[in-house]
Amino acid sequence: MLTTPPGLKGGPNMGIARLSERLRLSQVSPAEIVANCLRHIERSNPQLNAFITVMAEQAIEQAREAEAELKAGIWRGPLHGIPVAIKDFYDTAGVRTTAGFEHFKDRIPATDAVVVKKLKQVGAIIIGKTNMHTMGMGTTGLESYFGPVRNPWNAEYIPGGSSSGSAAAVANGMCYATIDTDAIGSCRLPAACCGVVGFKGTYGLISPKGILEGEEDPGPMIRWFSHPAIMARTVEDVALVLDVVAENVESSSARYVDAMTQSRTIRIGIAENLRSDPEVSERFRKAVEAIGGLGCSTRNVVAPLRIPTDELSKIETDRRDIVDKVFREIDILLLPTTTTIVPTVADARDNPQALSAENTIFANYYGLPAISVPCGFDRNGLPLGLQIVGRPWDEATVLQLAHRYYESTTRS
Repeated sequence: MLTTPPGLKGGPNMGIARLSERLRLSQVSPAEIVANCLRHIERSNPQLNAFITVMAEQAIEQAREAEAELKAGIWRGPLHGIPVAIKDFYDTAGVRTTAGFEHFKDRIPATDAVVVKKLKQVGAIIIGKTNMHTMGMGTTGLESYFGPVRNPWNAEYIPGGSSSGSAAAVANGMCYATIDTDAIGSCRLPAACCGVVGFKGTYGLISPKGILEGEEDPGPMIRWFSHPAIMARTVEDVALVLDVVAENVESSSARYVDAMTQSRTIRIGIAENLRSDPEVSERFRKAVEAIGGLGCSTRNVVAPLRIPTDELSKIETDRRDIVDKVFREIDILLLPTTTTIVPTVADARDNPQALSAENTIFANYYGLPAISVPCGFDRNGLPLGLQIVGRPWDEATVLQLAHRYYESTTRS
């Protein structure tokens, strides 16, 4: 399976774990890595419009600091010296945070969001702020004060949204990972459209503090549905980032990257109540076959796709009851990330919700951990995603299955 958009080679392709080891062995320097990313952004961003703000000077300075620390034998962890980007929803001290909204085009916060602080503490290098569908209010990525984001596989198709710039940047190799949000599928949908891995944890696992801090309250639906999220090229890279930004409120103290490689029997439920394009259904069928080949037991189940989006009074009860209702006899629920193949820009231009969130929004309502991993391509050469959803606070099993599937398909 291809993992880099054709015609856009040259960006970082090495995973974070391997690159981190090279940094520790002084086989490459943070300055070299940052310079390579910045060159790639300069070359590709005019085509893709993935970044609103490129933090070149700050990134170069952070790279110098990381290099000095590494030479002195100070190693802050696997993200030390690794360039990452931040969706322009999250506050960054002294750097504009706009949410792709004209009213916020000159908004400069004084403090960092919690996740940004966590990344800086482990020596990650913040290379820029990614473009997004204005205020996170669309699934296409075509509406932003700073212009639409383009799909790196084919500019005539949408990148998905609202975390559109992040998906394009990661797919194209402009950075190694991004921090995003997911309220109805806002991370998983663009990850599927751009052929990368998009993950959101259980509600409360990652702190949302610092998303447009001090601005008008977005309302109860956004407060309940929105989850901080992560995008990267591989499942392992997602796990490494999660180890840094997770609050570990309910989960164990074990590293997610270690839990990801553990071996256990996983009981899988295959969603049978889906409305999908024939191409999506066929690609999903093949993904299920591949997972069955990994030795997992499968059974058909009804996915809880219908949710009361206009009535939130029972959401806490529903979140407590979801394990008994859906996960009593399964550990994982499988379904396609999208209901259709990737829409064209022409077809989606007049509808900010043109890419349906029907298969993703239930995980936001119930607060479930969910990940989208690439599972092939449609007839137009655009990626499709497989979605893996788990029970609350069982990120380890979600990551484990996603990693096994990703490794088995990308290496075949």
